[in-house]
Amino acid sequence: MAENRARGPEVIFAGTNGGAVTELADYEAAGGLTALRRALTMTPDELIAELNTSGLRGRGGAFFPTGRKWSFVPKLDQIAKPHYLVVNADESEPGTFKDREILLRVPFRFLEGCLIAARGIESTNVFVYIRGEYEREFEVLVHALEQLRERDLLGGVTIVVHRGAGAYICGEETALLESLEGKRGQPRTKPPFPAIAGLYAAPTAVNNVESIATVPPILELGGAEYAKLGVENSTGTRVFSLSGNVARPGNHELPHGFPLRELIYDVGGGVPGGRKLKAVIPGGSSTPILTAAEVEQVTLDFDSITAAGSAIGSAAVIAIDDRACMVQLAIRVSQFYEHESCGKCTPCRVGTRWLTQILQKLEDGRGAYTDLDLLLDVGERINGTCLCPLGDSDAIAVASYVAKFRAEFLAHVEEGGCPFHGASSLEGILAPSDVPAAHGPAEIARPLEVVA
Repeated sequence: MAENRARGPEVIFAGTNGGAVTELADYEAAGGLTALRRALTMTPDELIAELNTSGLRGRGGAFFPTGRKWSFVPKLDQIAKPHYLVVNADESEPGTFKDREILLRVPFRFLEGCLIAARGIESTNVFVYIRGEYEREFEVLVHALEQLRERDLLGGVTIVVHRGAGAYICGEETALLESLEGKRGQPRTKPPFPAIAGLYAAPTAVNNVESIATVPPILELGGAEYAKLGVENSTGTRVFSLSGNVARPGNHELPHGFPLRELIYDVGGGVPGGRKLKAVIPGGSSTPILTAAEVEQVTLDFDSITAAGSAIGSAAVIAIDDRACMVQLAIRVSQFYEHESCGKCTPCRVGTRWLTQILQKLEDGRGAYTDLDLLLDVGERINGTCLCPLGDSDAIAVASYVAKFRAEFLAHVEEGGCPFHGASSLEGILAPSDVPAAHGPAEIARPLEVVA
């Protein structure tokens, strides 16, 4: 386990020396597969107990204890159906890009984790649902899988790497399962939960890439030793995706409990151009925003961020400087969720569109004071009324912008438009859904006979 004195030990990226380990021989030379060999001497219950001791909690956003999640999967003698492990590599939360680096740099650690997890839930079938746009990551992962297969190291476990088609909703576990079965990616009604009736109505554990990649180091260190890293209720390390207005954006593996301020100013090099920090989104676009003053008090762990009124989410930290218009930011976020809504639930399908329209009305200078209350009222009618958190994410994020920067929203009404007068850093930046309209219809620059 490599250690950086300033940042603490590396767990996920240990043994890479800042690079990538994509050849099996190199991975084994660095101690790889020792965790798998240990796992093969343990029973499923012993593996789950080790994870419970480690305190590992899901790295995808929900932060649910991983060992407990595996324990919900019935034993084979309880439900005589195949058990499935499904890994969610459909990384689509705005601001999040950690899983792709894990797949690129430590594919064998991830696959080793898959094999251990499969043993933990008595499964011989693993599906990795990877984001369709991750072409290079897909190739690296398949190359690593082929090396394991050639060496006959899969132990009878079948691992299938399935490519998604760019739908954010398929990051929700039941929509992912629907897509994996060849259906439209839409969330299911729960219960039953995936642990009982998941993929093909069989017991299924759905885990995030980083969660699975953390399993081998836990077995190498021992659950109790791993639990010494981080803080209470948030053990171990986390790969934080730092982006936005910082000098050194990127993925940074840090122990839970690391000060948010130090991530931005020390690790990330601070806000460039002499600008001031205005706000931070601490866990991806679906999490409530924090002001610059709140950033000074928060540490990167579940309890601290929750106490500040936000969530650690997918650990995507987005820094925002004082040039950004909060109404414009809210529009971009709301446009994303409106565009990605699957449409199954009316409050989400209609509500996200309403939020975007009200925000755009404020930005265009057509807003009234009552629109702020209407904005919050629409959000309240979305929250808790849908099958998945997509609509809630839009409503909660927008409500936090209004709560923390209400004066800026009021200024849009009082000044009859954006008080930044075209100087906002978000001015002219289009949401993906607006790009085709802005550039006009696409033209096919090929002869028709080629298209035919």
